[in-house]
Amino acid sequence: MDRAAVFDVDGTLADTNHLHVTAWWEAFRQSGHRVEMWDIHQALGLPSHHLVARLLGDDRDTDGDDTVITAHKVLYATFFDRIAPLERAPDLLRELAESGWKVVLATSASGAELAALRHAIDADDAITATTSADDVKEGKPAPEPVHQALELAGVPADRAVFIGDAVWDMKAATAANVVGVGLLSGGISRADLETAGARAVYRNAADLLEQLGSSPIADIERRRSG
Repeated sequence: MDRAAVFDVDGTLADTNHLHVTAWWEAFRQSGHRVEMWDIHQALGLPSHHLVARLLGDDRDTDGDDTVITAHKVLYATFFDRIAPLERAPDLLRELAESGWKVVLATSASGAELAALRHAIDADDAITATTSADDVKEGKPAPEPVHQALELAGVPADRAVFIGDAVWDMKAATAANVVGVGLLSGGISRADLETAGARAVYRNAADLLEQLGSSPIADIERRRSG
């Protein structure tokens, strides 16, 4: 029976979260908003419009949202050549693919940003499919990105796992009835990931790879074999 490993990208496979924080901070500053980097970091992983709403509040002038979002996109693009994979992330994808898992990326990135991420990770040979912001109406923490990833893989929720670094990833996994596995590599605490629904939490992709045999991923393998 097929099974799917769905991956978030930023902060999970690619070491980009602090680059995003810097770009968002400057984008907000250019529009006259003082937003602390810590608050930006906690909001990473949300769709851009939701992130702006969370950080500026409901009483903001929404006419300025697109200006901030466009500025972030332009500023972040200057970091494309600095994007690097997190430790052993490509190895984890290849190990799962070689073991028969369908590896699907579920990310809010699209276009040139997604291309830069995939270039940095350099594991296209292991990736079955990708779902991006262009493919869903509602991003994480809504379950739609996970549902879309499972549809692309042709795998039911009970034979899938979603690996991510953000609270929003774990909430999306829970809402989609998929096992969520959290990674600390994005800078979110173990407690926050567990509260959001993570079945297990690992330091980073390398740590998960080393402990695959005792992870929720192995539990799905054992159910399959049984």
